[in-house]
Amino acid sequence: MRVRTLAVVLLAGGLALTACGKEGGPGDSGAAPTQQAAADVKVDGSATFEKMKNRGKVVIGVKEDQPGLGYKDPTSGKYTGFDVEIAKLVAAKLGFSDDKIEYKAIASAGREQALINGDVDYYVGTYTINAKRKEQVGFAGPYFTAGQDLLVAKDDNSITGPETLKGKKVCSVTGSTPIQKVKNEGLTEPENIVELQNYSQCVTQLQQGAVDAVTTDDAILKGYAAQEPDKMKVVGKPFSNEPYGIGLTKDDKPLRDKINDILDEAIKGGDWDKVYDATLGKSGSKAEKPVLDRY
Repeated sequence: MRVRTLAVVLLAGGLALTACGKEGGPGDSGAAPTQQAAADVKVDGSATFEKMKNRGKVVIGVKEDQPGLGYKDPTSGKYTGFDVEIAKLVAAKLGFSDDKIEYKAIASAGREQALINGDVDYYVGTYTINAKRKEQVGFAGPYFTAGQDLLVAKDDNSITGPETLKGKKVCSVTGSTPIQKVKNEGLTEPENIVELQNYSQCVTQLQQGAVDAVTTDDAILKGYAAQEPDKMKVVGKPFSNEPYGIGLTKDDKPLRDKINDILDEAIKGGDWDKVYDATLGKSGSKAEKPVLDRY
């Protein structure tokens, strides 16, 4: 099933789900919470914030092809997903309402340069914090801690983690870090490794029974599971650590500190839970709240 079709299913599936109201866990609280723009916000010493104020809007870098995280509906042009809702929450606390946000889709390979060039004010899109990237850009967060996991058929109880993959066909994107980990650690036999161009193709193979599992970050897998929770599930046993951060200009520490304060308030105050439940939580999979890394 292609992404566009999946998006339609997501809408239908989301409407059909019943609420469970479990904090930080599976459930469907309906639409994501509405964010009220704060007034008289100040971020002393932040060149990026001053640029936002002078421009009268915030430009946010996002993904547009990751259902449940950062996805742009091809018909309405509306962006949805966990990452998008976190981006909106931060914008509101900085004083920018929804109509003062411009989303700019930036692929993974172009993120650092977009921040360095000032093409976006900040970036929210499955952006793993690591030392190499910190040499070029700054990070607030993490706002989510992902890990490599497995997406399997809902009724498959034979795969419970990476140690149960022997003899199973496993699919991921060609040349990706997740499939390389499967190879390097010999989690399944070489003839059982399937590499395709994108995760949607792997999900189609899973639904057709051609492969037994799809592997990548659990946040991405939850996005797919959230679309069809009666047919697929995330095993829930991550075997890597991927802290997703909000990308910023490297030297803008005042803005980084401000966004960390916003995330801290959201995590402790319940807004983070509401965003999760309205997006990735529809997969039926729990999530651990992130621990901020203030550096």
